Amino acid sequence: MIKVRNLKKYYGDKNVVNNVSINLEKGRLISFIGANGAGKSTVLSMVSRLISKDSGEIIIEGRELSQWDNSELSKKLSILPQANYMNIRLKVRELVSFGRFPYSQGRLTKEDNRIIDEALNYMGLKEYENRYIDELSGGERQMSFIAMTIAQDTEYIFLDEPLNNLDMKHSSEIMKILRRLVDELKKTVIIVIHDINFASCYSDYIVALKKGEVIKEGGTDEIIDKNVLKEIYDLDIHIESVKGKKICNYFQ
Repeated sequence: MIKVRNLKKYYGDKNVVNNVSINLEKGRLISFIGANGAGKSTVLSMVSRLISKDSGEIIIEGRELSQWDNSELSKKLSILPQANYMNIRLKVRELVSFGRFPYSQGRLTKEDNRIIDEALNYMGLKEYENRYIDELSGGERQMSFIAMTIAQDTEYIFLDEPLNNLDMKHSSEIMKILRRLVDELKKTVIIVIHDINFASCYSDYIVALKKGEVIKEGGTDEIIDKNVLKEIYDLDIHIESVKGKKICNYFQ
């Protein structure tokens, strides 16, 4: 489990994350939702040590984040940030192989290559492995970066807006794969996501932030409620049940 206690972050005089305390339990797909500027990505970045916290505690498997060695932490959790562009020209397989760096230090073994093959197959990318990243569609490129994250083979996988700028087909494919990572490979997947219908249909647990604070958290059925969503988004959202899933209509 990852325990976050009284987490704070300032940018200048602005308090962008204020006293955030949450438990990220293992074996779940956990979605962070909320309006732009709510602090979702900042919390994710602090927990994954992409950026420093100003105060508070982040306890991973009983140890404070500051006590983790970088190489050790990179085998425990992986992060795919929003900005994942690269200036060098790489083939898909080369990109995915970067996920093995914490283990291989750049010298790939037979075992590393086996895991790279598994990640490519898991994402349905084996046929693209020798294509260059810049030749792929946006959805295929994003799936390649997720394959790199899978190849890192960590217990916790953090994804910051993995569906950003993707079409419905690739968004749906990625969410199904993330669900399988939890159900089949027993990973813990934590995502920042704007589409509340994807959060509703695929999440086990939802954390809602507003103005840098957690205002609601709980199981999906508890959060996907018109009164709760009104508090989160200041928007009237009609909820319907479709094949046992709650679907939010905010186009009225």
